This record gives sequence, C-alpha cells and structure tokens, in this order.
Amino acid sequence: MSYDVEKYVALDKKHVWHHLTNHKNFEPAIYVKGEGNRVTDINGKTYLDAVAGGVWTVNVGYGRKEIVDKVAAQMMDMCYFANGIGNIPTIEFSEKLISKMPGMNRVYLSNSGSEANEKAFKIVRQIGQTKHNGKKTGIIYRDRDYHGTTITTLSACGQFERRMQYGPFTPGFYSFPDCDTYRSKFGKCEDLGVKMAKQLEEVILNVGPDEIGGVCCETMTAGGGILVPPAGYYETMREICDKYGILMLMDEVVCGVGRTGKWFGYQYWDFQPDIVTMAKGVASGYAAISCTVTTEKVFEDFLADNTDDFFRDISTFGGCTAGPAAALENIAIIERENLLENCVTMGDYLLDGLKGLMDKHAIIGDARGRGLFAGIELVKDRETKEPLPEPMANAVVGAAKAAGVLIGKTSRSFRGFNNTITLCPALISTKSDIEELVAGIDTALCTIEQKFGL
Repeated sequence: MSYDVEKYVALDKKHVWHHLTNHKNFEPAIYVKGEGNRVTDINGKTYLDAVAGGVWTVNVGYGRKEIVDKVAAQMMDMCYFANGIGNIPTIEFSEKLISKMPGMNRVYLSNSGSEANEKAFKIVRQIGQTKHNGKKTGIIYRDRDYHGTTITTLSACGQFERRMQYGPFTPGFYSFPDCDTYRSKFGKCEDLGVKMAKQLEEVILNVGPDEIGGVCCETMTAGGGILVPPAGYYETMREICDKYGILMLMDEVVCGVGRTGKWFGYQYWDFQPDIVTMAKGVASGYAAISCTVTTEKVFEDFLADNTDDFFRDISTFGGCTAGPAAALENIAIIERENLLENCVTMGDYLLDGLKGLMDKHAIIGDARGRGLFAGIELVKDRETKEPLPEPMANAVVGAAKAAGVLIGKTSRSFRGFNNTITLCPALISTKSDIEELVAGIDTALCTIEQKFGL
C-alpha cells in the first residue's frame, strides 16, 4: 500500500505530540507495517526491529493473526464491563498466569506499567494504615530503576532526567544504591551480591524500620542501563526484608513474560516476592494490559470487616476483555513455539556476538544482559570507564538505523551516563536475525569511530 508521505509527515508535525521527543526541529519517522520482527516505514524501507516496538513490548513479533482473531472474537462476545464483575478471559488468564508464578496467587488488572506499580504502592500504604497503626508506609526504591510516569511512580524513580521539573513529589520514598556490577564500588568479589544488597539495610536503619513498608526494584534494571544483579543479591534482600517486616515488590514490566528466558526475571534467583508487577510483554503490544500480582498473604490483609479496609481501587480499562484475551494467546504462543528456550539460546548467541565486537571496538566498555535483554556500554576509555558523550551514543543509534537495524539507548535517564546501547529483539529471533543485528551494530560503530576519530 502506498501513502502520501508529504501529507502524513505534515499532519504528524502539525498535530501529534510524541513521547520522549523534543519537537524543536523534529522530523518524524512513520511506520506503517510490521511483520515478524521487522517494520516498514512510510517510505517503504524495512528495518530489523531490535527494540520490540521501541520500548521492548512486541515480544512475539508483529502480525500474529492468532492473537488478533482471539481479541476480535472476544470483543464481539463481551468487550467490556468494569472489573468488579467477572468475565471469562480474565478468569482463564489469571489461572494461567498464576501457574507460571509459584507462590503468587492473586491478579489485579489495569492497563499500564505505571498503573500496576501505583497499585502496588497503594497496597503497601494501605497495609501500613490498617495493620501497622499508620506506620510502615514508606517505600525504598533503587537508583537507576524506573517504575512509571505518574507523579507517584516518579517519586520512586532512580533516573534524574525522568524526574527533573516534575516535583514536588509524593513523600515517603527513599533510595538505595544501584546494582551496577561494571562500576561497582566493591570491585570484583565472590560475595558481591551480598554486599550490594546490604546497602539496602543501611537505608532501612537510617530511615527507621518502623517507617518502611516496601522495597521496589526492577528485577533487572532496564532503561537505567541493562543491569543484571549478581548472585545472592535478591536472596540477601529477602532476608533483610523479612528481618524488618518489609514487602518485596518486583517490577517485571520489562523482564516479565519471557523476556529474559524465564517466565519472570526474578525466577533466576531463589526467593519469593510479595508483589510482582508486569505490563509490556503480557500481551506483546496487541492490547493494553498490566497486572499487579500478590501472594495470598498480601491479599488476605484486605479481607475487611468494615467498609474502609478493603482495597478501594479501580482501573477503568482493567475491565477491557481484549487484554486478557490477547495475553492468553500470547502465553500460548510462547509455550507452543518454545520461545523461552529460544530466548536463552539466541540470547547467549547475541551476548557472544556483542562480546566479540569488543575485540574490534575499544569504545565498548562492557557487554551484558540475560536472554534477549542486552546492552553494551560505550566508553571513551576502557581503563577509566569514562562514558562516551551522549551525542556520540545517539549517533551510533542513527548509524545503525541507516544500516537497517533499529537499536535503543538509555535516554532521558541520568546525566553523563546515557551511554548504553539497549537491545530487546523479539523472542522469535533466529540465528540469522542475531547475526544481522550484530553486523548492523558493527557497521554503526565503525561509522561513528571514523566520524569522531575514536
């Protein structure tokens, strides 16, 4: 199908306010077709999409007719009713999801990761009010993590550039240090995970254990630089939380539903969370849905004998049946096509390829990740680990696109460290796709090294 390019570009520039975009001197890109793990723009150029829809969402690829058909049929039968009333896809999806999450038992639906995390924060605070005489309402978040775009989720945001100019923030939020092993102050040591986790206890004691009701972490830091915590990290954190009666909230908005090679990223560690949130991969972008999942113990704290103490929350679009219908088929595809196994195999192949590029490109300081969730940190000097300036990192993304590969980068995160290339290709990626991706990055790095004399 052909389009009037000039018309749509002009209309876009006239009316559309894009996300995370400085519109000063902005020229829009417009994508009109997606198939598999490729997208085609309005000019007819096709790209390998290594960012799963730009924000790591289209996990099973574009054009999945199975999902579309299931959603269409469900919407004809019953498109919506507020989620105070049951519906079949929500019931079936909740049962299926819980089967992938041993120890968890209750599913609360909403429509975005921000909203899912807001629910989790409200749960912590209401428990503080009803069970702890108004204490234990504080929440600790981790530096470099991101939990959403509302004022309260930004209050728990460890990325300065996402927070700036949006205060004043919701009180009662406190931060503890990140899990960046590449730049760890502890250096290389066998008990790195334990040492990193114990920094949480220092903050708890400084604020006061009676103040803190929850700790919230992205299981693996995403937009803050693709950071994978070391072994022993969450197990130690669980011990600390149990010691002080604190709930563990795991934000799986990016990592959840297969992205790392397990159903949920936290399952790489041996611990039980109290609350898990998810969004992006739940329905792979085919419908808006997010989940706040809790243990039965957390749920039971809201079995009230009065009109005040039950969970008095609502999400308008938590009543849309398209979301759970799409999510059910999304999970079925992951099972049917063995995409968790493929994610591990192709993820290892991708990481090997990225590490191989380090022999050729001195500006790669580190290559890291798990499953099809990977990043390369770009530096001016490997010895000092001085970050590559952000304009140069931006140029790498542009050069990769010119080579036909869409890659991401830490953006609007934290000054001086928006220097990590981010990669989240679809779970359906093949060996040839990964080779094309690595080759595209290689070409982009060669272009930038020559341009800037690196």
